[in-house]
Amino acid sequence: MPRGDKSKYTAKQDRKADHIAEGYEKRGVGSKEAERRAWATVNKDDGGGKNPGGSGRGKRTGRPAAHKGGKLGGRASASRSAAARSASAEKAAATRKHRAS
Repeated sequence: MPRGDKSKYTAKQDRKADHIAEGYEKRGVGSKEAERRAWATVNKDDGGGKNPGGSGRGKRTGRPAAHKGGKLGGRASASRSAAARSASAEKAAATRKHRAS
């Protein structure tokens, strides 16, 4: 089997790679690089191809790469005013105090 052969991957893995590559391309990554990253992500998630003859057939994926969104976080709170953040913090503190008693 030549390097880069995708015959051992399931249809679901193929769709997953297409979807991931699409997302990278939307963010300005070139199509070849997007494809490379997408398959790397599928391999990281699933441990390679899952068709009969591939390792780990029938096991669910934990989708570890799908849980990396926190790295991008902070944008929403950064765009809020200091007063809005402070009011939210005060409200949360009051709720905690109310529920504690």
